[in-house]
Amino acid sequence: MDIKQYLNRLNTTHSQTSLSNLSELQQLHVQNIPFENLDVIRKVPIYLNLNTIYEKIIERKRGGYCYELNGLFHSLLKALGYDAHLISATVLKPNQEWAKADTHAAILVYLDQPYLVDVGFGAATPRVPVPLNGITTTPIGEIYKTKQCDSHTYDLIREENQQSRVLYRFNTHQKELVDFHEGCVFNQVSKESIFTHTDIIALATEKGRITLQDHTLTKVDHGITEKTILSAEAKEQVLTDIFSLSLK
Repeated sequence: MDIKQYLNRLNTTHSQTSLSNLSELQQLHVQNIPFENLDVIRKVPIYLNLNTIYEKIIERKRGGYCYELNGLFHSLLKALGYDAHLISATVLKPNQEWAKADTHAAILVYLDQPYLVDVGFGAATPRVPVPLNGITTTPIGEIYKTKQCDSHTYDLIREENQQSRVLYRFNTHQKELVDFHEGCVFNQVSKESIFTHTDIIALATEKGRITLQDHTLTKVDHGITEKTILSAEAKEQVLTDIFSLSLK
């Protein structure tokens, strides 16, 4: 992995390990590298190989889903000197049913205390590290916090419109990227996976977020939401102009 090339993809240079530098890296990551499942929908196999993931995301300037984004970002953090390891999580779906257990990959980083770091959770991805013992507020006012369930298990919670929503439950035990093989396959082929039905792309902006699900483009800016239904031609243009994605 070429650290300088990776940092160039994030439009930053990075020096010492610190919470402020980690926060900057995470925020720039979600603003410059989209969450996207385009390969899943187009039946392009995704392998948990860091060299392949690096070539896709950094050299070809694509995005990816959690295994790719957090797997690669974890590798970068380790190369920069952070004490970090991958962890598994179980997503709580909007209908309040749990998804397949331990099929989301995230990161724990240890600084003055442990922080949850995630750059691969779609439109709900935290912009900055979330401490395991408190609340964090992002630069645009989004509120995330963790709730301890037992000695090794926590819930990630997002507060929005004065309501709290559990996003996922995670375990602090260390995982390796290969441990997510079953989940990666499941999320590429199972009808029960949210990723196998339609295109999903999400990118953070300085003041909000932009998401594309199938042909519906949703822009959130300063808390104001705007939805647009796109034609096939307009969708291709949006992929290029807004998300900087090319499938060629």
